[in-house]
Amino acid sequence: MLEYRVHQGEFEEYVVFLHGIGGNSSIFGKQLLAFKKHYNIITIHLPGHGQSPSVNSYKEEFSIELNLREVLKVLDHLNIERAHFVGVSLGSIFIHALLQGYPHRVKSAVLAGCITRFTPFASILLKLGDAIKSFIPFIWLYKIFAYIMMPKKNHAISRKLFIREAQKMNRHDFLSWYRLTPYVKSTYQRVQKKASHIPKLYISGKEDHLFVKALDKDIQGDPSAEKIFLEDCGHVCNVEKPKEFNHYALEFLSRQQRLPLRQVQ
Repeated sequence: MLEYRVHQGEFEEYVVFLHGIGGNSSIFGKQLLAFKKHYNIITIHLPGHGQSPSVNSYKEEFSIELNLREVLKVLDHLNIERAHFVGVSLGSIFIHALLQGYPHRVKSAVLAGCITRFTPFASILLKLGDAIKSFIPFIWLYKIFAYIMMPKKNHAISRKLFIREAQKMNRHDFLSWYRLTPYVKSTYQRVQKKASHIPKLYISGKEDHLFVKALDKDIQGDPSAEKIFLEDCGHVCNVEKPKEFNHYALEFLSRQQRLPLRQVQ
């Protein structure tokens, strides 16, 4: 089973946090205190991250579907039928996949630094990375993409955080995740058909230059989608703008319960 931690309070509602590739639950360090005041929190480490099983431990082909089943296995173990989900980067991709394949398990979703598809420029970068990945240490490849995705000075904290945590992965696990990148677009293709009734809040930085324009276009037409684009903010908006992120995310979640929300600190 995946490594997980439950922050249990005296609440009925659960919020599940899903991190990005190379990251772990520390990416939500600036969210936990605020969210624990209102919800029971579950943090999950995806395969190959933290103390979760390595990708090598699975006897079937590593896939997005496999990962979805592993996440839901945790919820089943905890007897949680439905939950709110908060994901950043790769975590947002998985939430979209959940919304397509298992919409009955999702009450609502907050998607940070969401990726719906890769632009032509991003696709070229991924192909170049694929060509050189066998000849360089994987962390070099990760650093290259981190600086391309988060190039500005105000992105430095989130960039360093992701690089630091990615160094804890092993090469095989990272490359297994890298091989899933061509399937990103497919995780969103049927979201509006399968889960147009499920409330979604998209929070991205306006400086998330590889993804935000495509996201803005792709979510048009989803009657249950809301969007907030933060000024002077890049890909990992929950780290760069935690106060704003927490305010908007908690206000959104409180509306799904139709309950008043105490002032966010």
